[in-house]
Amino acid sequence: MTHKILIADDEPNIVVSLEYLLKRAGYTVLVARDGQEAIDTLRRERPALVLLDVMMPRKSGHEVCAELRADEALRHTRVLMLSAKGRDTDVDKGLGVGADAYMTKPFSTKELAAKVAELLGPAP
Repeated sequence: MTHKILIADDEPNIVVSLEYLLKRAGYTVLVARDGQEAIDTLRRERPALVLLDVMMPRKSGHEVCAELRADEALRHTRVLMLSAKGRDTDVDKGLGVGADAYMTKPFSTKELAAKVAELLGPAP
């Protein structure tokens, strides 16, 4: 069984490229285009990892991450936060709400694939 990964991002170009990259690497990919949809998908599908954009409609990535960490059934889901905000305070805030890792946009697909593999291990 392959790892399930949720891409939670409201930018269509990023979603398309990440979806292609992750499917090609052998992962099952789910997509949410806003924070509330991300929470709903997390509860329904229980992915192993969420690639979580910080700035999204309805709920921010910070709100999603905090809600996920407060939910006993979801708290072990790995979170890789993605953001255009790369200052130390932004990274600290992301990690402070419970993200396992933080990457600044734009990022290389090679670096992202390596970080996903590091967080999950290779797809079975």
